[in-house]
Formats: sequence, C-alpha cells, structure tokens
Amino acid sequence: MVITIKDATFSGDILNEIEIAVQNERTTVKDLIAARVASEVKSYNEKLPEYFKGLIQPSEAEKTLNGFRLKRREKKIDVEKQIWTALDAFQKNGYFILINNQQAEDLEQEVLVGKTTAISFVKLTQLVGG
Repeated sequence: MVITIKDATFSGDILNEIEIAVQNERTTVKDLIAARVASEVKSYNEKLPEYFKGLIQPSEAEKTLNGFRLKRREKKIDVEKQIWTALDAFQKNGYFILINNQQAEDLEQEVLVGKTTAISFVKLTQLVGG
C-alpha cells in the first residue's frame, strides 16, 4: 500500500509531500519512520542529485536553502545510519509525527494506515541564538 506523508511547519504549512510504501495497514511509528527514510535515501542514491532532501541531515553534509549538500556528491548515503539517526531524533523530540492530527507518542505505537490517513512530520527548528 502507498501512503502520502507531509512535512509541515509548526503553523501547518506544507513543505513537502512524499509517497512511501508500507507492508501492512497495521504498522508502527518506527516502521513508518524507517520506510520514509529508506525511500528518501534510495531515491538519492539512485540519482545522486546535487541536494539531498530528507528528514535527517546526513553526516558529511551541509544544510542549504535547497536541502543538504554532500561534500562528495558521488558518495552514497548509508540507509541504516540514516534510519538509526531518524529514530534517535524522534526519541529526543527533534521532530514529531501527527497521525490524523494525533501526536505519535513512541516508536512501538501501533498505527492503522490507509489511503486517507493523514501523516505529517513536523520538525522543530531551533531559534537563532538559542
């Protein structure tokens, strides 16, 4: 099954939409994060574009207005490392996930997903000088 995930700001503005495949309609928050990150990394590694536009900044990359720019473009991103970093960031409140406008609480939380399920990833941005 294919579902749509939205990246949103705290005020609700949509920054990005991506489609990911999930194995079952009953899944966990951990599996949603892993599927999302794996999809982003696979897409980048197949094309090696100038910028990586994903949930988590890869190591050896700098943040730009257009996404994350890797120092060596020909270098592929390690999917397992990206997934681990994304799971860790969720647990440290680096971003949160809304599923049908309800905040996901932990990685093992079960979620029933379908074509109409609204899933938003909301990154928390640090304030300048904070």
